[in-house]
Amino acid sequence: MSHGAIRVGIGGWNYEPWRGTFYPEKLPQAKELAYAAERLTAIEINSTYYSTQKPESWRKWADAVPEGFVFTAKASRFCTNRRVLAEAGDSIAKFLGQGLTELGDRLGPILWQFMPTKKFDREDFGAFLKLLPHEQGGRRLRHAVEVRHESFRDPAFVDLARDNGVAIVFADHAEYPAIADLTADFVYARLQQSREEAATGYDAAALDHWADVARSWAGGHQPRGLDHVAPSAPAAKGRDVFLFFISGAKVRNPAAAQALIERVG
Repeated sequence: MSHGAIRVGIGGWNYEPWRGTFYPEKLPQAKELAYAAERLTAIEINSTYYSTQKPESWRKWADAVPEGFVFTAKASRFCTNRRVLAEAGDSIAKFLGQGLTELGDRLGPILWQFMPTKKFDREDFGAFLKLLPHEQGGRRLRHAVEVRHESFRDPAFVDLARDNGVAIVFADHAEYPAIADLTADFVYARLQQSREEAATGYDAAALDHWADVARSWAGGHQPRGLDHVAPSAPAAKGRDVFLFFISGAKVRNPAAAQALIERVG
């Protein structure tokens, strides 16, 4: 059985406390992305949640990173922070049309994040998923949804995601549901409990655990010990894995990502 690729990274690359901890002292900010991309294998772009970027910015980011590096992008809040998701078509088209396909083969999945107050409505959420195109400008699009309300612990939600080939984000978070059901040909995980007292954000035992989980996902398996809502997905040939250290003790997240990259090889 073949294995998918495992890519590990952080959210964004401009963060003042990383200067002198992750980035060398006096490294020009213009070189921070290239520096990070040499030491990580993915970055989740979060600024796109708040504002639209110019096509030349996407091209510049693609040119700054090595072959094989992948960006994921958080979709605009105007797409997901709304009462009726089925009416998000124009906002989705605007977000996808801003130039993100200029990343070329550096483009990974798109993250659609929902507010913790957003409850599961089968009809409305199903309509939203059908609005997500699988292609843009000749480039394949992959989608992942991060839901943060307990009402999504519903087999109907898992069925909708599977029917549309959309991944459910696995969130390691103290408050949000951790739904580990596999619903697409890739896995998207966000580890959000790094601690400042641990030099690598998560301690060695936790990093070993997540390395095992990542390898299991990449091998096409559904790891044991994680919380699932619906019956297991059929075995796959292997899934690409995108795993990010986000939030928590943010200053430690680059070290956490590097430590996990060492473990998964």
